[in-house]
Amino acid sequence: MSGTSAALQPPADAAKPVRHPDAPAPGELLGAHYGQCFGCGEEQAHGLHLQARAGQGVSITAEFTVQAAHQGAPGLAHGGVLATALDEALGSLNWLLRVIAVTGRLETDFVRPVPVGTTLHLEAEVTAVAGRKIYSSATGCIGGPDGPVAVRADALFVEVKVDHFVDHGREEEIRAAMNDPDQVRRVRAFEVNP
Repeated sequence: MSGTSAALQPPADAAKPVRHPDAPAPGELLGAHYGQCFGCGEEQAHGLHLQARAGQGVSITAEFTVQAAHQGAPGLAHGGVLATALDEALGSLNWLLRVIAVTGRLETDFVRPVPVGTTLHLEAEVTAVAGRKIYSSATGCIGGPDGPVAVRADALFVEVKVDHFVDHGREEEIRAAMNDPDQVRRVRAFEVNP
């Protein structure tokens, strides 16, 4: 990315990311981390319904189709929706590390308009880890993984404890997520976003 801020540059002593041994296998669909998530949740009528798959190393691929409800200008995706798609794809990477992390910073470049009805193909990878900081980048292409780049982003995620969500979330949703009998869904509900 051109113009990436210094805050998104990993320090010289940053480590190469290491995929967790229990991470989903390459090609495996990650699924929604939380049903009400606007980015990936199946319970959001106008959400992105972003579908992410584990890639090689600490990377994912994902896609979503821009719907009429995602417009900013007539017939074109809203920039905030595109930034949300990038944030969701980047946040999905944390499942491969098996850490709970929130978006600390997201810088997005909008390269070309994305029309309604277009499927945006996203690729994201963790580039470095330094203590609790996770550095990553993503691109979104139109018409296929090798299509023209429409959006790209660099991000910094910060590892947190589950208390971050308990202390700041709405009590009803926190209680419902923590009482979910499905252990994987219970853990994944708290994996991304501030």
